[in-house]
Amino acid sequence: MSENKVLSDLEIARNAAILPIEVIAERAGITVGALELYGPHKAKINPAKLVIPPNKAPGKVVLVSAMSPTPAGEGKSTTTVGLADSLARAGHKVMIALREPSLGPILGMKGGATGGGYSQVLPMDDINLHFTGDFHAVTSANNALMALVDNHIFQGNQLGIDPRRMTFKRVLDMNDRSLREVIIGLGGPTQGVPRQDGFDITVASEIMAVFCLATDLDDLRSRLGRITFGYTHDRAPVTVADLGVEGALTMLLKDAIKPNLVQTIAGTPALVHGGPFANIAHGCNSLIATRTAMQLADVVVTEAGFGADLGAEKYMDIKARIAEVAPSAVVVVATIRALKMQGGVPKEQLSEPNVDAVAAGVENLKRHVGNVAKFGISPVVSINKFATDTPEELEWLLAWCAAEGVEAAVADVWGRGGGGDGGDELAAKVAAALDAPSDFHHLYALDLPVEDKIRTIVQEIYGADGVEFSVPALKRLAEIEKNGWTDLPICMAKTQYSFTDDASRLGAPKGFRVHVRELIPKTGAGFIVALTGAVMTMPGLPKEPAAMRMDVDADGNPTGLF
Repeated sequence: MSENKVLSDLEIARNAAILPIEVIAERAGITVGALELYGPHKAKINPAKLVIPPNKAPGKVVLVSAMSPTPAGEGKSTTTVGLADSLARAGHKVMIALREPSLGPILGMKGGATGGGYSQVLPMDDINLHFTGDFHAVTSANNALMALVDNHIFQGNQLGIDPRRMTFKRVLDMNDRSLREVIIGLGGPTQGVPRQDGFDITVASEIMAVFCLATDLDDLRSRLGRITFGYTHDRAPVTVADLGVEGALTMLLKDAIKPNLVQTIAGTPALVHGGPFANIAHGCNSLIATRTAMQLADVVVTEAGFGADLGAEKYMDIKARIAEVAPSAVVVVATIRALKMQGGVPKEQLSEPNVDAVAAGVENLKRHVGNVAKFGISPVVSINKFATDTPEELEWLLAWCAAEGVEAAVADVWGRGGGGDGGDELAAKVAAALDAPSDFHHLYALDLPVEDKIRTIVQEIYGADGVEFSVPALKRLAEIEKNGWTDLPICMAKTQYSFTDDASRLGAPKGFRVHVRELIPKTGAGFIVALTGAVMTMPGLPKEPAAMRMDVDADGNPTGLF
C-alpha cells in the first residue's frame, strides 16, 4: 500500500483497535447488571438497572449543529466524535449521544452517521447497516399498526374509520419514490377494503418520533396510545388507544427502546439510539439515551440533524421542552466548501481556492450563529478542516469570526482525531463555553396560536417576511383548533439546503415567504408537522446510488461502505 494513499473511513475503522464492550461500559460507570450484550462490541443498556451515585450531578450537554449543508453533509457527526474524544483527552468524563443511521441515505447519496476518518464510532459497518435491529422494530410496529387498522375496517369497522381520511402511512427504511402513493386492497372482497395509501421512510414515522421522545416504557405506551392515525366519517380523530393496540406496539419496541452502547476509535463511550431526520422530523437521538448519558457523564456531546435552522431549533423547542436536556453550549459546524456553495460556487468547483466565494457565503453562517443566540446561548464555530482548504481561506474565516465576536477554531478531527490533537483547540473553547453563563429559553410560548408559532419560526429563524398557508393547511388548522391540539410545538418539514422552502435559494435570502402546504398533528409525538415547499417524507435515490459501489469480500466483510 502506498504511503500517500488516503484510507477510506471503512479501512480506518477496520484498522482500529476496538475494545471489548464490557471495558467501555466499565469506563462509563455502567453496572454489569444493566448491560445486555449484542456480541463483543455492542450492547444495550437497561436504564432501570443503572446504579448512579446519589451525589452525581447531571452532565452538561453540548449540542453540535451546523450551517446549511452541501449534499454530502458538513461533518457534524465527525465533529461530535472528535470533540468528545478531545474533551476526554483533556480530562473530562464524556459520553456521546448520536442518532442511528438510516439505510436510505447509506445506499443513496449522503452516507452514514458514524463520523469519519479518525473520529468514528465503532463498529462502523455494523452501526451503518442493521446494528441491533432498532429500525426494524420501529418499522414493524408502524406497519403492524396499519395492518391492524385495515383489518379493523375489513372486519366491520366498529370505530367508523373513514378510509379516505387516513393520516398515517406504512414505512420502509429505504429511499423508494415508487411507494410514495399506492392503492391497497385490490383483488376482490377477500383482499381488504381498497383505499389510497402510501409509504414514508421509517425515520419520518411518528412511531420513530415517539420512540425518541419517550422518557421511559410507560411513557412510550402512553404516547403510542395517543397517536391519531385517521378520522371517522364524522371527522372525529381516531387514536391507537381507541383501537386498543398500544400494548402490542409497546411489546414490539420493548428491547429497541434500550439505548445502544458502542465506542469511538479513541475508546470514548457512545450511545447511538433512534434516528429521525431533521428535515422531515425532529432530528435528534432518543431522549432516553441523552438522559442516560447525562446520568453517567459530566459532559454529553450530541448532535441535531442538518443546519441550526432545522435540527437545533427542534432540539430547543421540542426535545428540550420534554425534559431537562437544554444545552449548556452549542457548536455550529462550518466548512469552507459549504461557504463556497452558499456563495454561489457550483458543486464541481468547491475544491478550488476562492476566498471571495467564502466571503460571499458567510452570511449563511452569520444567520445560523445569530439564530443560536436567540435561544440565549453564544455558539462556538467549529471549522471542519478538509484537505482542499487553503490557509488563506481558513485565515479569512477565523478573522471574520473574531471580528464578529464569535469564538471559533479549526478542527482537523477527520485527519487527526481518534485521541489525537486535531480537536484540542475546539475542545478548550467548548469547555470554556460550558462554564460561561447562559440564559437558555425557547423561541416561542406553547400557548400561542399555531399559525403564530409557525410565523415566529419562519421570521425569526429563516428570515422570511411571513408564511402562506394552502387551503388544505387552513382546513387542518381549523381541525387542530377544534380538537384542542393548539398547545403543541411545531416541527417544520423543510429543505435542508436553504433558509427558504426552495432548495435553490442559497446564502441568507431576504424578501421571501414560506409556503405551508399541509399540517399533520402528531398527537403521540406531541408536535404538529408543517410540510413546506416540495419536501418529501419518502426520499428518492440519486441517478448513481452509493449502493452501486458496495459489496462484500470473500469473508463476508462489507466493501465500498464510505
